[in-house]
Amino acid sequence: MPLKIAATQPFKIGQPLVVDADSPEGRYATVFEDDGKTGYFYAVDTDVEDGNPVRDAMLVYTVADVTDAAIESTLEIGWSDDGLKALLLINDEPHAAFDFAQRQGWCLSGEPAPDATGWSKASRQWSDDVEALFD
Repeated sequence: MPLKIAATQPFKIGQPLVVDADSPEGRYATVFEDDGKTGYFYAVDTDVEDGNPVRDAMLVYTVADVTDAAIESTLEIGWSDDGLKALLLINDEPHAAFDFAQRQGWCLSGEPAPDATGWSKASRQWSDDVEALFD
């Protein structure tokens, strides 16, 4: 499945940044945020009018744990053709993904822990099966 790149941004880890990318087919969006301490990838349902439109959040990194944070990186957010799967790439490497149809997110850190009452009830840990969603 080809990936449609919806956002590309050079950045340095630990410098505050927000990058969003709307699904090409529908009501969903993703947002990457580096607040200077952590990097998070958010799943957003833009049809939510009352309450929080953020459906899920994946911890991408903790700045203090990144050894090469001073080196400029490139962030990309891509969408599947059906507009229901989003992939976060940093320097061409996958770091996090959402499947809006399955209401599931995954990331390399596997954090935060699954939420039995909301999205991502199964393991959030990255696997080859996640990458296969975008092949």
